[in-house]
Amino acid sequence: MSGPTLDLRVLLLMIACGLFALAGQAQQTTGLADQRPNIILVITDDQGYGDVACHGHPYLKTPNLDTLYTQSLRLTDFHVSPTCAPTRSALMSGRLPFKNGVTHTILERERMALSSVTIAQQLKEAGYTTGIFGKWHLGDEEPYLPNRRGFDEMFIHGAGGIGQSYPGSCADVPGNSYFDPVIRHNDTYVKTKGFCTDVFFRQALGWIKQSKDKGRPFFAYITTNAPHAPYICPDQYKDYYQQHTDNKSRVGFFGMIQNIDDNMGLLMSKLTEWELSENTLLIFMSDNGSAAGDFNAGLKGRKGTVNEGGTKVPGFWRWPGKLEAGRDVDTLTRHVDLYPTFLAIAGAKSPVEYELEGRSLLPLLQGDKAPWPDRYTFFHAGRWAKAGAPGNWSKGDADPQASKYKNFAVRSERWRLVGTDQLYDIDADPGESTNVIEQHPDVAAKMLAAYDTWWTQVTPMLVNENAPLLDHHPVVEGYNKQKAESGIPDWQPPEL
Repeated sequence: MSGPTLDLRVLLLMIACGLFALAGQAQQTTGLADQRPNIILVITDDQGYGDVACHGHPYLKTPNLDTLYTQSLRLTDFHVSPTCAPTRSALMSGRLPFKNGVTHTILERERMALSSVTIAQQLKEAGYTTGIFGKWHLGDEEPYLPNRRGFDEMFIHGAGGIGQSYPGSCADVPGNSYFDPVIRHNDTYVKTKGFCTDVFFRQALGWIKQSKDKGRPFFAYITTNAPHAPYICPDQYKDYYQQHTDNKSRVGFFGMIQNIDDNMGLLMSKLTEWELSENTLLIFMSDNGSAAGDFNAGLKGRKGTVNEGGTKVPGFWRWPGKLEAGRDVDTLTRHVDLYPTFLAIAGAKSPVEYELEGRSLLPLLQGDKAPWPDRYTFFHAGRWAKAGAPGNWSKGDADPQASKYKNFAVRSERWRLVGTDQLYDIDADPGESTNVIEQHPDVAAKMLAAYDTWWTQVTPMLVNENAPLLDHHPVVEGYNKQKAESGIPDWQPPEL
């Protein structure tokens, strides 16, 4: 009797231990509120949903992003805006772009309204230190810059891209290049050494290490200008892609992505080395659909369109021990949801008398069983004419009302209304191949009515529409002034 009884007790003990272990695993993905992790948000420029190997690209090499994919909870129906400045304003403000006055990427319409309260401001108020590294693209005039809007550390280029210049205030340092670019580091322009993406990650990693040593939680916003055109990459990334395509732009585009991937590998290895991984939420995403890729994962549309391929992007969320690695969340989510999510996990307060359009993603991240109510979310490409602008930018009707029903879309969990005459069942037809508006006119009517209501709300908030174009470029003036008075010092790469 003693033998079998002992075996039974051992068996029961093993079962109990197993149950406790399972309970522990379940607890890992609950209770994310007020955990105050470090937050690293990496956003690339013009890298679409299909521009990563783990999403099925036939020859693009992204081994580090593929590893991150396996380690992450994945938002598989995650959407941004059709172009870059609008997406960035939504991330920073928790509100869709038009409520920030952002209807374009240039012509003063890229400036995020000064009434918008940034997530950096709220995290800083909650005790975080905050840094931005790379592309800002929400206004080059001093009041609009990140160091005036909640960021302690600012390491950015001007305009929407390195070397760009447009009528109005939007311009970078004259003659700036992807190699050895001049960058504004807080209040000083510095001459860097190396390829731009490498420079941005190196500076970000130095700041992360410094923040760790000071013992403060940090928010690092690493925002590459790559793989935006011009499609320039270091030579060592070209040979492999020249074997697969004779399109020189595509070779550069993919080379830039592989370089981003190498930097993501460096970032993840340093987080491990510095024992930061367990207490750091690492997010990887892009700002709109692909600009130059040749694989779209079956999606319709590209950058600048309001179809799925123009707005659906990767959404990898890694937080070891807190988020379930390898789990796909196929619920419709958006860029505006990051702001309230960050507030929740950081224990930060929502701005007073400030309406957020996003939802905290904590229930989805935690795998809660509570229902997630359906909702409508809105897209508009903007970019209509600008009165008084030179060249083609002034052609067409500059009144926003004339573009109300042009280049817009509405999404719910199941449906996508594109314009007034196209409806797609995304559950059954994610590639938007069959217009079913005649079969479901009531669905389309409800979505259009919701859009009409939203448009009425945002119209008074289009604060940049009548703004005159500045006759000078603030970045150019600031750079030239410093060059004449004290010179442009060399960047000192931080020790890692």
